[in-house]
Amino acid sequence: MSNVCIVGAGPAGASAALKLSYLGIPCTLIDKAVFPRDKVCGDALSGKVKLLLGRLDPAILDRFLQIPQQPVWGIRFVAPHGKLIDLPFRTDYDPHTDEPAPGFVSKRMNFDHFLIKEVKRRSNIRFLEGVEIGQMQRSAKGYIIRDKAGSLLLETPLLIVANGAHSRFSRKQAGMKKELSHHAAAVRTYYRGISGFHEHGFIELHFIDDILPGYFWIFPLPNGEANVGLGMRSDFVASKKLNLRKKMEEIIHTKAGIKERFAQAKRISNIEGYGLPLGLRGRNISGAHYMLAGDAGHLIDPLSGEGIGNAMYSGFIAADQAADCLAANDFSAEMMRAYDKRIDRVLGSEFGISRQLQKLLSRKWIAVQMANIIHGNRPLIDFMTAMYTDLSVRKKLLNPLFWLRIIAKR
Repeated sequence: MSNVCIVGAGPAGASAALKLSYLGIPCTLIDKAVFPRDKVCGDALSGKVKLLLGRLDPAILDRFLQIPQQPVWGIRFVAPHGKLIDLPFRTDYDPHTDEPAPGFVSKRMNFDHFLIKEVKRRSNIRFLEGVEIGQMQRSAKGYIIRDKAGSLLLETPLLIVANGAHSRFSRKQAGMKKELSHHAAAVRTYYRGISGFHEHGFIELHFIDDILPGYFWIFPLPNGEANVGLGMRSDFVASKKLNLRKKMEEIIHTKAGIKERFAQAKRISNIEGYGLPLGLRGRNISGAHYMLAGDAGHLIDPLSGEGIGNAMYSGFIAADQAADCLAANDFSAEMMRAYDKRIDRVLGSEFGISRQLQKLLSRKWIAVQMANIIHGNRPLIDFMTAMYTDLSVRKKLLNPLFWLRIIAKR
């Protein structure tokens, strides 16, 4: 009998295992892959990642800062009519100091392997690597886990399911259905030699007419490389009958302001697609003897597409809940609801606001007018910088009266 079994060793699962380890609770972590392995992703790591690693152990944060990564000091938004809005993560930032940047871009091959190396440092984490699970069967005591061949791996009173967006457990046993209006489709590839980046490594989100409410992204990486992709809500992809791979290539080769930057660039990987189950308030992501974490719990931000920081948050929260369950010897659905409530408290408001902002930006004229108002308005840009960490600022952006007051002052 294992105290806690975690299925999936991506950011959510590895974070849950590490937090349990630091709480002194042994666990078993299982993944079908052998690390290092690649994962199709945008590769952007928000400030949440640095915050959570530092909270867990400053030594882990120090080791994280040594892996290959591009420091990111802000986001460059490009409106449908081409106007640039540069929003730094902090108004007083100085990229020339020794202080780590608030955000990073690091290939998932490197970041996930970093987390696994931290897992392997911990003696109370049993890591089963390259083991594909065939069955997670409910039992009187919790769950019985068998491998693909049917051999018994373990029995556990508590299962943390963190095996990604295509989790069979999430769909079949937890009832998490794919809803096109709360799901996004994306494609990504890697390029080398793109020109015209912001000097301080800002990631770029391009809002282009016929892919709204989606966006085209360019995220700089070390060694002159970049993660390039296109994402859009799945219901819009279906209604517009878009082929995202073809659309991305069309943008790269024909869109003014973009094609010039790719003129000397070389694509260095295949174009690959993936799905993003978007966060929604009020979902049940736990039940008797189990919790869903990361993409398996549909915890991706509806606007930014951020999944890694949210996955790590959910892993940490799941570990805390596991500790409470073990202390009370209570693994009931009622006990697990505390996990749902805490996830909703930490991430739910972000999901709600992001969803509303996504609706606003789906209208070209609104996106254009917002860009015209913000462009060159230093006090407003400084104010909006706070939206990265202050939800109240994001709420104000949804209020028409806020924009009317700004216009009146011009």
